[in-house]
Amino acid sequence: MASDDVAVLISRVALREQSAFSELYNKTSPKLFGVCLRILKDRTDAEEVLQEVFVKIWQRADRYVASDNPAMPWLMAIARNQSIDAIRARKPVADEIDSAYDLADSQPDPESQAVNKGEGRRIDSCMEELEADRAKAVRGAYVEGLSYQELADQFAVPLNTMRTWLRRSLLRLRECMDR
Repeated sequence: MASDDVAVLISRVALREQSAFSELYNKTSPKLFGVCLRILKDRTDAEEVLQEVFVKIWQRADRYVASDNPAMPWLMAIARNQSIDAIRARKPVADEIDSAYDLADSQPDPESQAVNKGEGRRIDSCMEELEADRAKAVRGAYVEGLSYQELADQFAVPLNTMRTWLRRSLLRLRECMDR
């Protein structure tokens, strides 16, 4: 749609013509929705902001001066500013540092890290007690997430044989870990 056509529609909206407003909405809403969606990154929020954008256009159409600005950039600026205002409104504002919440560190504490490292070493040493192909099958199943069938194909053994390998290997690992 040509910018002149949009400017004419805005001037008719300034005169409170509802048909012009409806036509303006139909012709510009996809582009303005795209602006809102790009900024907000949420479809529902973008739809809500788009409604607010058109309320502002209805209220401020008389402020648009066609000789000063092209029409579409004026509409897009309204959509952009309204989207930014929506982002600002959803962020909590902490007036004082004391009112901010204490955030817990999601990382394990040093003691847990040391315990996990020790357990990891024990598992590694127990894995070394398994035959090489059995250890590789256990890693494939429980670390890499391969299915029993994928492992059976990889090792060229029947599916039930692979299940037996894994079950016996896990029993041996449990015995080793219990020592």
